[in-house]
Amino acid sequence: MTSTLKRKEESHLQNGGVKQPTWSKAFNSTAVWEEKDEFLDVIYWLRQIIAIILGVIWGVAPLKGFLGIAIFCIINAGVLYVYFSSFQQIDEEVYGGTWELTKEGFMTSFALFLVVWIIFYTALHFD
Repeated sequence: MTSTLKRKEESHLQNGGVKQPTWSKAFNSTAVWEEKDEFLDVIYWLRQIIAIILGVIWGVAPLKGFLGIAIFCIINAGVLYVYFSSFQQIDEEVYGGTWELTKEGFMTSFALFLVVWIIFYTALHFD
């Protein structure tokens, strides 16, 4: 807990007391998240971006069926897990544990992935 307070004070001094924008904190490994919801929003939107990118790739490369869904789930969960555990190095227990962070926004990103995948696949690979 002391290291978190120390990081918070250092971050505050580096910024000259100015609040750092959310997206710049998202790509800064030394960022301090004052608000719990702010970090959860970043997790949510990064997951949506991953869903769009993978949906386009899966639609262009004619991937089909369970294999495509399984690979999406593994990549989506894996990338976000590495992001919050290794890159941001946050204390998962503050946010309800690893499972809560891993499932944050997963179903909406899965739905978005399916829509993008179906649209691109249908547009490019029709009979």
